[in-house]
Formats: sequence, C-alpha cells, structure tokens
Amino acid sequence: MIGLEQARWFTSSYTSNAAACVEVAMTASVVGVRDTKDRAGGTLVVPREQWRAFLHRIVGDRPAGAGGGGVTR
Repeated sequence: MIGLEQARWFTSSYTSNAAACVEVAMTASVVGVRDTKDRAGGTLVVPREQWRAFLHRIVGDRPAGAGGGGVTR
C-alpha cells in the first residue's frame, strides 16, 4: 500500500468519539485515509500535493488554531 504499512495513523484532535471518524497517515509522497471502524475495508490514497490542495480548499488560509483549523502539514 505505497509505504503506508509502517506509517503512523492519527485522528483529528476535534474527534470526540469514534462514531464517524477517519484516520490519516502520511508518507513523503502520499496520504492515506481510512475508516476508523473498518480499517481493513480499504484506504483512499492520494498524492500529498492533492491532499494539501484539498485541505486548502476546505479551510482556506486560516492559520492553525484560528477557529476551524488550518493547513499545518
């Protein structure tokens, strides 16, 4: 799975319960996203630049910690 086997997976600090959350892992070239409740169910893998563009589209230019996050990775 493109080097994600050994990657450190994490969830958002905004996650209050595991009812509807995903985990994210990063390598030098790709980002993986998977369902916390169904880790074996598959992983969405995208190039790191595309992930950065996705986050930028969602949160814009807000700095991290400025009410709603920011692109920090």
